[in-house]
Amino acid sequence: MASVPVSTATASPSIIEHPLRNPHYRLWLVGGTISLLGDQFYLVALPWLILQQTGSAVAMGAVMMAGSVPRALLMLMGGVVSDRISARKIMMTTATARTICVAIIGILLWYRILHMGELYALAVIFGVADAFAAPAGSAYVPFLLKPEQLVAASSIGQSTAQLTSIIGPIPAGFVIKTLGVAWAFFVDAVSFLFIIGALWKLPDPPKHEAAKKAVLPAIAEGIAYVGRDVPLRSLMLLAMMMNFCFTGPVGIGLTYLTKIRFGSPAVLGTLLSAVAAGSLLGALLAGVWKIHRRGLLILFVAAGLAPCLTLIGFIDKVWPLAGVLFTIGAMAALMNVHIGAWVMQRIDAAVRGRVASVLMLATFGIMPISFAVAGFLIAWNLKFTFLIAGLAMLITAAGASLQKPVREIQ
Repeated sequence: MASVPVSTATASPSIIEHPLRNPHYRLWLVGGTISLLGDQFYLVALPWLILQQTGSAVAMGAVMMAGSVPRALLMLMGGVVSDRISARKIMMTTATARTICVAIIGILLWYRILHMGELYALAVIFGVADAFAAPAGSAYVPFLLKPEQLVAASSIGQSTAQLTSIIGPIPAGFVIKTLGVAWAFFVDAVSFLFIIGALWKLPDPPKHEAAKKAVLPAIAEGIAYVGRDVPLRSLMLLAMMMNFCFTGPVGIGLTYLTKIRFGSPAVLGTLLSAVAAGSLLGALLAGVWKIHRRGLLILFVAAGLAPCLTLIGFIDKVWPLAGVLFTIGAMAALMNVHIGAWVMQRIDAAVRGRVASVLMLATFGIMPISFAVAGFLIAWNLKFTFLIAGLAMLITAAGASLQKPVREIQ
């Protein structure tokens, strides 16, 4: 494999080449998009299967926790490994492990011998894979591109991801309804082969000094980097609290709400597609709307998400609920594209994997608590869960608005 970064290709300094003109980025994008399309079948099938098996929001929260705990515990290690070993090879390995796991689950379902224990094991393995694949992906994409291309690439990546989220959930719901849950896992297994094939043909990034350091000093360097960067640290804390307010209530509550109010996986697919359609609009808008005060954007989005979260629990019609979810997706994607690009542009390449893992740990590390709290709250009172989530989001936005480093993020 070649080891020279493709970003060294010559170009006029006054013209920013579009990322899609880069053949390596195109290959990465195509393979990843097909894999993400398959993931939509998994994302609809897993929570629906848990509710079929148990009928319990608490059980669904426990399975989600089983995946988020190892992801949080190993995220810093994943960042070190991403700077120490080829990020491309890490992603190939984790994608292969996921392929095997979802194929096994599909086979067990096909023969009707699946138990909850296998779903807990699947969640744990996926959590471990995420801990290594997520920092690797964050470190690898900037290697393929020039810094000035990252906003456009972030918009493209978000847009294609949301297109798969629009296209995928509805057929996934109908496949589950007509053919059974096993087929959703089989589709996901096949889709992983495309990202593995794309990564096989892509180049390796260069190694950095982390390869010469012991693990703990390397981790400490990533933590210290974030600690010294006040705007980056402030943004991390805000993102952590927003993730706590949003992840558990929506990740568990939306599926549970659909099950008890509408009783159809096809409706769940429709609602997930509404979120994705809004996210697509937000990502496309972010690609053309040049925002210079990104800190203010974060604060406005956080405040706007608060009433939307509350409304989810009180709407009992499909299309009004889909409209609220569309709005949530649009606001969140607009924010995520700009903030993601700002973070990638800010981090030094030599510590990119480790710093990304610290930021991800802050956001992912809060997820087990969010899932646990949401699972018990939903089992007690669904409407109250979304009311509390909305109020917590509003308080988070108000508190962050008092922080000058957040307001001044450019």
